[in-house]
Amino acid sequence: MKPGLIIAIVAAIILISKYIRVVQQYETAIVFRLGRFVRTLNPGLNFIIPFIEWTTYVDMRIITLDIPKQQVITKDNVPATINGVVYFKVMDASSAIIKVQNYSYAVSQYAQAALRDVVGSMTLDELLAERQKIGDEIEKIVAQRSKDWGLEVTDIKIQDVDMPEDLKKMMSRQASAEREKRATITKAEGDKIAAFNLADAAKTMKQSPGAMQLRTLQTIDGLGPTASNTVIIAVPIEIMEAIDSVTKKLGQQKEG
Repeated sequence: MKPGLIIAIVAAIILISKYIRVVQQYETAIVFRLGRFVRTLNPGLNFIIPFIEWTTYVDMRIITLDIPKQQVITKDNVPATINGVVYFKVMDASSAIIKVQNYSYAVSQYAQAALRDVVGSMTLDELLAERQKIGDEIEKIVAQRSKDWGLEVTDIKIQDVDMPEDLKKMMSRQASAEREKRATITKAEGDKIAAFNLADAAKTMKQSPGAMQLRTLQTIDGLGPTASNTVIIAVPIEIMEAIDSVTKKLGQQKEG
């Protein structure tokens, strides 16, 4: 093969490579002609004018960005460190490239600023209990601004909330005291119910003369036949006095 033909083939391949653009299914390509945006390229095989037009590729998939740990002060002046994650995607590739220099960096910075603003308006208890609400508020703020950049924020989640160690210990003691308080209240309510039940049982026994004797027999029967059990039965003093009186009379009769 002649050297001239080889050079021509190589030149043709280089020219074709400059003319053809292959866009992946998850991408969109932005075409600039002499510095001016002219069109976008859809996934598949596309052609451009070499040396006059050039392309910039934009990923159209959902992008995940970390919100770095932020030192914030809550409404009740409690310091906390918070981090989170942002999920967003490009809806308008031309706006994302033309209107903002680096849309990923811009979303990250805006989310950090929104996080500090939202948490600064909440108390510590609200911060710990309403993470979903915080994420929704930040998402609303970021989505409103990023919409002008051709972006759509799909979700923002708060991951970790960290506080100083001394504050953690105080909260632990508070939670322990709260549990002890609930346990004491529960026990007192149980004792109250038991007292009412015992009072009702006493009224029932008082109205039925033989109820006390039956209860005594049931108690003795429940002790079982074990030889080690010692049963002491308390006899009312009236019965003891009656027996003593009868015994004295019988003794006097025998002496007479």
